[in-house]
Amino acid sequence: MAVTYHAECLIDANGIQICTDAFGDPRAPALLLIMGASASMLIWEDAFCQQLAEMGYFVVRYDNRDVGRTTCCPVGAPDYALQDMAMDAVAVLDNYGIEKAHICGASMGGMIAQLVALNYPDRVRSLIPIMSSPDPAAVTDPMAGKQGALSPPSAELMAAAAAGASIDWRDEQAVLDHRLEMFRVLSGPAYPYDRDGRRVLFRREIERATNIASSQNHALVVATTERWIDRLGEIAVPTLVIHGDADPILPLDHGEAIAAGITGSKILVMPGVGHEIPEPEWPGILAAIKELAEA
Repeated sequence: MAVTYHAECLIDANGIQICTDAFGDPRAPALLLIMGASASMLIWEDAFCQQLAEMGYFVVRYDNRDVGRTTCCPVGAPDYALQDMAMDAVAVLDNYGIEKAHICGASMGGMIAQLVALNYPDRVRSLIPIMSSPDPAAVTDPMAGKQGALSPPSAELMAAAAAGASIDWRDEQAVLDHRLEMFRVLSGPAYPYDRDGRRVLFRREIERATNIASSQNHALVVATTERWIDRLGEIAVPTLVIHGDADPILPLDHGEAIAAGITGSKILVMPGVGHEIPEPEWPGILAAIKELAEA
């Protein structure tokens, strides 16, 4: 089945430019993909988007602020919060004339997706947080020596993240090497780490980015956004939480907390999977999304 690709475009919204593209038939039910911290929309891999479109969805993805071709802030000085990023998601829907969509977000993107469901419930058909958390400071607090209610990142992950502080972001090879190492640490034991495939994808990201260094602003944004865990009960749309049980940055209890807070939600646990969406897991993930959407 041939899937129509709708090429990248820049839209003006919320005082910035947002880069987006899409796959499939615009008349089909829409599914919005929101990627996580420091990652562009390319991490929603083309083949994954194409398979969703083949299932009968109009699949839209976009670059968050400070990544890819979307407007960047000066390094260390982001002028927005996750709530603004949720507003950007709605602006992307508006651009395509989409009234309501299935909202799927990974990691920080899952946080943004939760805020879309909380703040713009009339735009949401269903909610799908993948490897995410209801506590935006769950990673940054432990790095500052604070203990939260949910499990902290692994020591190896925190060491790898700390190593990134000394990177010369003008050195593309150093940035690539750091990104490869971070994603290795984020991977779980279920599947071999595809370093060669990641290298190709990350090189595309680096070459395409307006300012790759600005991607680090997301850590500041997440750390300074108010928690919403006590508001989860307000979410009344069908919800599917997807999480690996070997996630080293947002351990499984983060996903379980989302599921526990949203009445009637379901959870799909991926054994041995880390902070990643491995290709062998795609069939199960796609089937679960389809079941949720058609319930």
